[in-house]
Amino acid sequence: MFSIVIPVYKCSSFILELNKRVVQAVTALSEDFEIIYINDASPENDWELIKILSEKDNRIKGINFSKNFGQHKAIIAGLQHTSGNWVVVMDGDLQDQPEEIANLYFKALEGYDIVLAKRAKRKDKFFKKWFSGLFYKVLGFFTNSKFDSSIGNFGIFNEKIISALLEFKGQVRTFRFIVGKVGFRKTAIEVKHNERPSGKSAYNYRKLFIMAFEIIISHSNKPLILTVILGFLISFISFVMGAIYLYKYFAGLILVSGYTSLILSIWFLSGVTIFSIGIVGIYIGKIFNELKNPPLFIIDSTIGNLKKEKF
Repeated sequence: MFSIVIPVYKCSSFILELNKRVVQAVTALSEDFEIIYINDASPENDWELIKILSEKDNRIKGINFSKNFGQHKAIIAGLQHTSGNWVVVMDGDLQDQPEEIANLYFKALEGYDIVLAKRAKRKDKFFKKWFSGLFYKVLGFFTNSKFDSSIGNFGIFNEKIISALLEFKGQVRTFRFIVGKVGFRKTAIEVKHNERPSGKSAYNYRKLFIMAFEIIISHSNKPLILTVILGFLISFISFVMGAIYLYKYFAGLILVSGYTSLILSIWFLSGVTIFSIGIVGIYIGKIFNELKNPPLFIIDSTIGNLKKEKF
């Protein structure tokens, strides 16, 4: 009935309590469920704790990465092995509250295929919230999409949504981004959001910046288009400046020999060069997006009776 997908990294101090609360929350809805933990090569003993939980309850399953591939690839790995009619995705640091799963499910029963969790009072530090808001504004501009920074990965999804999500290809498959691209009936409800009980989030500003850059480059040609526009502008300015310096030359205001031709050459060729690079870059970007196809992640080991991988 339910598949709960939880990526974990440096969550060893939370996993036991998290598992207890998730089991309690989902059991109130149905005894027929599975919890899939994806260990993103955590340096702590996350995997050992997952194995202990699985030995006690065969509904607990796990996927262990060979190295750190990132949270969003961990989510994709979990989704590939889900078997539930409804799939819940949530973080493993107890900021997403397991008790909200029921509210998400009951809202979905109203006829929605996707119900996302909107953090009414986000319990993060000011600069993290500010940077997150800026991140989604920039991402939205470059990808022609709309994002709400108060909505994260937490949500419930009909099984047909999971099949659609897994159709997306490419190395950069940010879960929140592709959810916004699949369509279907979706909504969001306000949920409680807690502070991280201890430790620091694995997402620092540097990682967020790198992730934003990768998403923009992988899902948008707008930077290349802006480069072409810049080339046009510089070419236009070069003609204007050329006209000015030609006037000065014939008016006898420039006495240095070769100065006019040098300035004209620099301005004009700079515009043409940037314009040409932009055009070539668009084609290279298209080819690059089509040809890159290394493994999205590598699994070291698994525990539990996982469903055969979905493609």
